[in-house]
Amino acid sequence: MPADLAVIGLGHLGIPLARAATAAGVRTVGYDPDPRAAHDLRAGRLPAGSGEGLLSAAELRRMASQGFRITADPAELGRVRTAVICAPTPLGDDRRLDLSAVGEAARTLAARLRPHTTVLLESTVYPGTTEEFLRPLLEEGSGLRAGRDFHLAYSPCRHDPGNRAHGPANTPRVIGGLTPACTEAAAAFYGRFTEKVVRARGTREAETVKVLETNYRHVNIALVNEMAVYCHDLGVDVWDVVRCAETKPFGFQSFRPGPGVGGHGVPVDHGHMADPQRGLGIPLRMVELAQQVNGRMPGYVTRRCTALLNEYGKSARGAHVLLLGVGYKADVADAEGSPAREIASRLIELGARLSYHDPYVTRWRVLGREVRRADSVYEAAADADLTVLLQPHRTYDLRGLSVKAQLLLDTRGAGPAGTAHRL
Repeated sequence: MPADLAVIGLGHLGIPLARAATAAGVRTVGYDPDPRAAHDLRAGRLPAGSGEGLLSAAELRRMASQGFRITADPAELGRVRTAVICAPTPLGDDRRLDLSAVGEAARTLAARLRPHTTVLLESTVYPGTTEEFLRPLLEEGSGLRAGRDFHLAYSPCRHDPGNRAHGPANTPRVIGGLTPACTEAAAAFYGRFTEKVVRARGTREAETVKVLETNYRHVNIALVNEMAVYCHDLGVDVWDVVRCAETKPFGFQSFRPGPGVGGHGVPVDHGHMADPQRGLGIPLRMVELAQQVNGRMPGYVTRRCTALLNEYGKSARGAHVLLLGVGYKADVADAEGSPAREIASRLIELGARLSYHDPYVTRWRVLGREVRRADSVYEAAADADLTVLLQPHRTYDLRGLSVKAQLLLDTRGAGPAGTAHRL
């Protein structure tokens, strides 16, 4: 049976979209150009980077029972009414977004694009990408014209892995079309499984919404990270400061310090407005500064580790250090951009013996070497010279860990006051 929706790209963006659409009764096909990856997904094996704490192999099989199909056959893309491009846009060596996967997806779709299809882009991109990069590829490959023969729109993904309060149904969906008709076609699609649709003026406005939202978080995390360093130098408990400040009912939103930032969106957005292909070169100076501040945090955490070891008469060289939680966020397996990797690298370079525990990450490599995974978190903490909490997974009992650990550094302020050294 032909599907209503094709999700192109089955990673951290595509799988949550396919899950939401399938649950709402939308006949969905997921396309991956790699036959082996498609085969693994059909067998319930998740692709690297998308194995979030709330998505299991069993749930993939449940989606299949609800009609979700996975294919590597591009012919399937010519049989749908809506196609959503969820291709990854990782950072290149020059810290610019790599749009090659979006381009490949567009060319594959264009060769099979039918009139009256609605094409949507959810990948993280520069403002202007939908109109100036995606549109020409679709038009040249199909012979059809966007806004006349098919609908084209952008919608920034707002998926928040591990968030139990906000999901696709109750998170408003922003959309911006090439034309008003394109916007309405996109609204009709997302309205099938989202309670509220917010219409932007156009594709550029919708793309820039993503820049603003993630930069807002990025800048505020940088501010509170600077406050954490400042408060430590003053001998002030930053966590108590935040606790008290968040009682203000206006003009303040609470953010928490930590060992750095990670994920697929936050660390890259400082380059959004300086796309070299478009020649804009418009710096977001506050965001660039936030990137510098947050980028220094792994080094700061490492220095705190060595200082604590020294305080207790131990050297970092030869010390056994246990890292707890190596993903970029609590209760997810995704380690994309996680500060844990830089912290681990720095500790290894200092001569520390490293191990880790994470209930979601079963294998982890740093500097090309496999890091030993602890079987029992409490036994490992008792054995380690220093235990460092990087992500406060729900499965961790911080009070129990503080009793077992020889020395505990809590970079998230997750445990009760006085049970551990805090960032």
